[in-house]
Amino acid sequence: MSDHKFDNLHAVPLAPYASRPDQSHGRLFDEPESATRTCFQRDRDRIVHCAAFRALEYKTQVFVNHEGDFFRTRLTHSLEVAQIARSVCRYLRLNEDLGEALALAHDLGHPPFGHAGEDALKDTMQPFGGFDHNAQSLRVVTLLEERYPDFDGLNLTWETLEGIVKHNGPLLHDSDVAASLPRGITVYAAKQDLELHTYASAEAQVAAQSDDIAYNNHDIDDGLRGGLFSVDDLIDVPLVGPIFHGVRHAFPDAEPSRQIHEAVRQMIGAMVTDLIEETGRRLEDAKPESAADVRHFARPIAGFSEKMRQNDAALKKFLFENMYRHYKLNRMTSKARRVVKDLFNLLVNEPECLPTEWRNNAAEPGSQGTAELVADYIAGMTDRHALDEHRQLFDEQARTS
Repeated sequence: MSDHKFDNLHAVPLAPYASRPDQSHGRLFDEPESATRTCFQRDRDRIVHCAAFRALEYKTQVFVNHEGDFFRTRLTHSLEVAQIARSVCRYLRLNEDLGEALALAHDLGHPPFGHAGEDALKDTMQPFGGFDHNAQSLRVVTLLEERYPDFDGLNLTWETLEGIVKHNGPLLHDSDVAASLPRGITVYAAKQDLELHTYASAEAQVAAQSDDIAYNNHDIDDGLRGGLFSVDDLIDVPLVGPIFHGVRHAFPDAEPSRQIHEAVRQMIGAMVTDLIEETGRRLEDAKPESAADVRHFARPIAGFSEKMRQNDAALKKFLFENMYRHYKLNRMTSKARRVVKDLFNLLVNEPECLPTEWRNNAAEPGSQGTAELVADYIAGMTDRHALDEHRQLFDEQARTS
């Protein structure tokens, strides 16, 4: 097969600065590649088929999973991010398969109960090196998934792994050393150099911005659906208010739910268009000739315009004040933090309460090794699993399974 065996698998020619499958840095463990799928398509497929991805269906985005059937979960959020990332990558002639893989993988390390669960694990793991969901995502795909006979993890390409840990920018600056990074990253960095001092690929940067677009807009949708605020409350928010006003004027007789969906659709469109246009301007200024040029550029290649960044900040401020700190969510997050902390403290000190396959790998009670194992165990739980475990361990009336 020729050196260009993947060329016919792309709908449009890739830009010079896109990540090319035939130029991938490869995988930690050598494997023969597929004749019908590029290496990045295989990464995407491995992510979709792994247990951690399935668990996202029952992990909180904002509302705890059982609060309602139609609120976003980590899974539906990841799918929305992937859809946006693919569209942007295609327009910019980036590798949309890599962009999609990164979008689907970006939340694999999130514990149950959303940011409340992550904050609780950060607190409880503080004496043991802390907790970071990006580092945990890396642990999931390089260690914790057990599917293949020849290696732990999913053996993803270098480009996908660096995108998972670096999508928000370089992790090391100037005199920083890898030892200052979260545990999961330092452990893996000793095995494979992910160039932690550079930016990630353009595809990873697009996936990160797509995450921003998705959660801002679906949080508005879910917040309105959950009754945490009203459309009238949004009228003074830049970008959002004018769009809702325009939709009301254009469709005065439409049901409120249809007006909301139309407004959210237009907001996503406006943010996607701005991301494409601003990224295009930065590409024109930087004139990168390779994916390596993107990584070594002095600033991010993908991003919003200054005006859209201001709009984005105003929207985040509104959501923080009116949604994330709403008393209904405060009650849910308070309970979630207690559940995670209770589970962690009990299991670290009494690892004999862990399921057999986990208990067999535990170290001494209260030790570093046991704390790390318990953090892995809890981070992999769904909301429902965590609540069930808490009930069985702390409710005297509950049956033990």
